[in-house]
Amino acid sequence: NAALAHYSPSNGSSRTLTAREMYLFDTGGQYLDGTTDITRTVHWGEPTPLQKEAYTRVLMGNIDLSRLIFPSNTAGRTVESFARRALWDVGLNYGHGTGHGIGNFLSVHEWPVGFQSNNVPLETGMFTSIEPGYYQDGEFGIRIEDVALVVEAQTEEPFLTFEVVSLVPYDRNLIDLSLLSPEQIHYLNFYYERIREHVGPELRRQQLEEAYAWLQESTKP
Repeated sequence: NAALAHYSPSNGSSRTLTAREMYLFDTGGQYLDGTTDITRTVHWGEPTPLQKEAYTRVLMGNIDLSRLIFPSNTAGRTVESFARRALWDVGLNYGHGTGHGIGNFLSVHEWPVGFQSNNVPLETGMFTSIEPGYYQDGEFGIRIEDVALVVEAQTEEPFLTFEVVSLVPYDRNLIDLSLLSPEQIHYLNFYYERIREHVGPELRRQQLEEAYAWLQESTKP
């Protein structure tokens, strides 16, 4: 059912999951110190070549937009194609927005931040999702969604970039490393180091050793 970009379950459409297909889970919650909206796609079996390439290209788009450095006062619609380029290169695309503003203990979808034509320019302190995807009708769906904070870039002129604050590994089973550039691999490794640094000690504090072992395995270089 993840082939539908926005799916609402019902008694008539629900079915049993198997290890022979992709599973997309869109998660989120509202807490006193912030709102989360994180999507991951996994495959517990052997993905097809198309599934693996499509997932990798969605991940490439997520990375390329997340690490982008851009001028101040830039509108989201000006840069959102960076999330689509890796898919466009092979004639693929997705039919939903690339991201939306996220409130602080407020709306999960908070206007006017985002990447659509009617959104305001990006400014320091804004939270937005970055969520490229790909959907094969009747077969599978892929989306990788992170929450990102707009921050100042380390440049001489006042430019901006994103700091991804979602600390959740991507599915190694679906990544085709041969498609990634050295810069994208470096980004992934640095991201995994951040996950280990911040999430690992918390899992240990809560004595969640099985989860800690999974985290270590999932964030290997």
